[in-house]
Amino acid sequence: MGPPGQVCALALQEGRAGLISRASRFAKTLGPGLLFASTAIGVSHLVQSTRAGAEFGLLLVGAVVAANALKYPFFEYGTRYANATGTSIIDGYARLGRRALWLYIGTTASTMLFVTAAVGAVGAAFFENLLGLGGTGPWGVVGLFGACCAILAVGRYRVLDSLIKVVAAVLVSSTLAALALALAGGPAAPAAAPAAGALLEPAGLLFLVALMGWMPTAIDLSAWNSLWTLERMRQTRFRPRLREALLEFRLSYALTSGLAVAFVVLGAYMLHGTGRGLPDGGAAFAGAVVALYTETIGAWSWIVISAAAFSIMFGTVIAVFDGYSRALRRCAELALPRRASLPYPAFLAAVAAGSLAVALQFGGGLKDLVDFATSVSFLAAPAIAVLNYRLVTGSRLDRAAQPGAALRALSVAGIAFLLAFSAAYVAIRASGWAAA
Repeated sequence: MGPPGQVCALALQEGRAGLISRASRFAKTLGPGLLFASTAIGVSHLVQSTRAGAEFGLLLVGAVVAANALKYPFFEYGTRYANATGTSIIDGYARLGRRALWLYIGTTASTMLFVTAAVGAVGAAFFENLLGLGGTGPWGVVGLFGACCAILAVGRYRVLDSLIKVVAAVLVSSTLAALALALAGGPAAPAAAPAAGALLEPAGLLFLVALMGWMPTAIDLSAWNSLWTLERMRQTRFRPRLREALLEFRLSYALTSGLAVAFVVLGAYMLHGTGRGLPDGGAAFAGAVVALYTETIGAWSWIVISAAAFSIMFGTVIAVFDGYSRALRRCAELALPRRASLPYPAFLAAVAAGSLAVALQFGGGLKDLVDFATSVSFLAAPAIAVLNYRLVTGSRLDRAAQPGAALRALSVAGIAFLLAFSAAYVAIRASGWAAA
């Protein structure tokens, strides 16, 4: 043992080396969680959370926090299962039996065109706003879908991973700046009584279901976490420890949950009680959202905010295309093992064509399309949540990789929450109350 000074120097050197090693390992792990965050921040935040604040003030902040907390386990289980088994959670569904696999396939088939059409319509709206086009009809969505498919067909995960990290950083920093300035300046209109009465009306309840349906995003997208986790391992040739993979996801989930609340507050402070709403038309809607930033940060920030908003929606559309195409391809390989596997671009083309048809069907009704897509996703959520819970608590997963008692309890509460809201939505629709 050397002199005290030498011992301290060696300890400091070892500590620095350990810190560098941990940072290097985290950099190799970073990616899948950010892709998830980008997918969530798109429509559920820019559109639904902002509308929640504009129409109901801060009344729905608690609902947003509760939805993020109660749905958390089922998203985390996608990352947990992939890291622990080296296979996707879709493979896990197949191991549970063909019924489970086909349940997931049916859920995906019934929601993917509406989800992709919704994010595509919103993305095209922000593109039109950025370029000041006013309205391009179907050509904005066509161009956006074509660009996304071309990028993914050539670069796949590598381009997607790099793009998301840049645009997420820009949007997060600009959102936090706008939020800080809005809080400092106070609400744009005098504080009004909570709009609880309006929330209990049929339209208010249906909006609440739509808000919860994609808060932070649809639960069936948890399968994408597992696919992206595996792809990141292949890309970096590095398999992180389970706790490292979970840390990356948890940080990303905390980010997207916090931003959801931020968008509700922005909508409440800038729009609620002012008599100004969010228009239904594409470019006009996007312009109103961008105005939330420019009115607090300053007119000079318009180009930065417009570019950031479009960029995050562009990243969301790309992530949705990639997620559905990967999921469909893996489903086909598992469900139809004797047939030759179709190439990845074929699934991209199929998703693009079907989603474009849906987007054209809804025309300029942006809010209607978003509400329909989010509601359909919510109705499918309980079944996927149960499957995910069964997989991570079953005997096929090592006990050390299974969730603890607290996370299991949260899972049970989350399943009950999803079932209750789905039943309420069906009851409202079936009674015809919503049309009254």
